[in-house]
Amino acid sequence: MQEARRFGLPSATLLVVASMVGSGVFTTGGFLLEALKSPWLVLLAWLCGGAIAACGALSYGALARRFPESGGEYLFLSRTLHPAAGNVAGWISLLVGFSAPMAAAAYGFGEYLAPWTPWHTPQLTGTLLLGAFALLHGVHGPAGAWVQNFAVVFKLALMAGFVLLAWPRLAIETFPAGQSEGVGFGAFFSSLIWVSFSYSGWNAAVYLGGEVRDPERALPLALLLGTGLVTALYLALNTAFMFSAEVDTLAGKADIGRVAAFALGGIVWADFLTLLVGLALSLSVSAMMMAGPRVYACMARDGFLPRWFSVHESGAPRRATFLQCALSLALLWSAGFKALLTYTGFTLGLSTAATVCGLIRLRLKEGGACPVIGWPWAPLLYLLAVIAMTVAASIRQPQAASWGLATIPAVWLLWRIGARGMGKKRSAVR
Repeated sequence: MQEARRFGLPSATLLVVASMVGSGVFTTGGFLLEALKSPWLVLLAWLCGGAIAACGALSYGALARRFPESGGEYLFLSRTLHPAAGNVAGWISLLVGFSAPMAAAAYGFGEYLAPWTPWHTPQLTGTLLLGAFALLHGVHGPAGAWVQNFAVVFKLALMAGFVLLAWPRLAIETFPAGQSEGVGFGAFFSSLIWVSFSYSGWNAAVYLGGEVRDPERALPLALLLGTGLVTALYLALNTAFMFSAEVDTLAGKADIGRVAAFALGGIVWADFLTLLVGLALSLSVSAMMMAGPRVYACMARDGFLPRWFSVHESGAPRRATFLQCALSLALLWSAGFKALLTYTGFTLGLSTAATVCGLIRLRLKEGGACPVIGWPWAPLLYLLAVIAMTVAASIRQPQAASWGLATIPAVWLLWRIGARGMGKKRSAVR
C-alpha cells in the first residue's frame, strides 16, 4: 500500500523534539554530576552530546535525501550495506530502540506521579500511559499527529517558562564548581553514554519518511532543527538544575529535576516540575509510538515480519503499534530504569554507527551524486565519538556492554529465522 504523505516539516520537527525530550534530561543529570564531580563538566558533556547528535543528524539527513521512505536504520542499512545488516538494525529497533526507551519513559512517568497516585504502582500508571497512546496512534493516526504537535509546543513553552523563572535565582558566578580532580577521559566518555540516551530520538523523523511531504528537503531540515532546538533546551535546563543547590545535594539523584525545583522555589516549584516531567515523558512515549511501528511495517512489507503488521487501510500501522506496546509493557514490568538507560544508549550507539558507515560506503561509491553536508568530518566525528563511548563503557560498565554486544548475534538469529521462513513461502508460491 502506498503511504500517504500526511506530515509536513513542522510535524516532523516536533516529532524529533518530542522523541528526544524524554526521561533522560530529567534523570541523568544527577548520575552525571556524581561521576564528573563538576557542574561545568556536566554542561560540557551535554554540549558534546548535542554536537555528536548534530553530526549524526547531518549524516542521516544525507541518507534521508537519498532514500526518502519510512524505515530508518532498517531501510538505510539494507540499501547501503546488506539486507542482513538492515534486518539486524530493524530487530534492534524493535527490541531496543523503541521498546526499551518507551518502557523507561513510562516507568519514569509513573515514578514522578507516584505521590499523586498512591493507589497505583509506577508500572501500573506506565501501563495505562502506554495503552492510551497505542490506541491513539494505532486507531486514530492523523488525530494523534495533531494532538502530538499541540502538546509538544505547550511543553516547550512550559520548559522555557521554568528556565526564565529559575535564571534570576541562580548564582552561577559564585557557585562552587565542584572537585573534578581525578575525572579522566574514560569517565567523561563513559558518562556520554547516558547523555547519548537523552539525545536519542534525533533521527526519529526518518522512521516515517514515506509519510513526510517533500521528504528530500523536509527530513534533513527537521533533523537539524529538532536537534539544535533540543540542544539549546538541554543546556538551559541543566544550567538551572546544576546551579540550583550544592553538588552533594544533587549528585546521584534520579529525580534531579524535582530536587532542583524544590531548592529554587519550594514545594510549589517541585510540583510544577513534576507536572512538566509527566507531560514530557508522556509525549516522548507518544512520539516513539508514532515512529517505531513504521519500522516493523516496513519489515512486514519486505516479508521479514508477518504481512498483517504492515500499514492498515487507515494509513496507520495498527497491528505494529500494538506489537510495540506489548513489547514495551514486557520490559516495563521486568527491568529497572538505570539498567535500561545504560543498555539502550550502548546498543543504539552501535546501530547508528553502522548506519553512518553505510553512508560513508555509499558516498565513496557514488561521489557527488550523494551529497553530505559537512563531508567527511560530520560522519567521521560521529563514528569516533561512538567508538570512544563504546570503549569507555565496555571498560567502566562491562555488564551493560556485554548485554548490548550479545544483542547483535541474538537479533541476527531472529533475522535468519525470518529470512528462512520467507524463502520457504516464496518456494511454495513458485
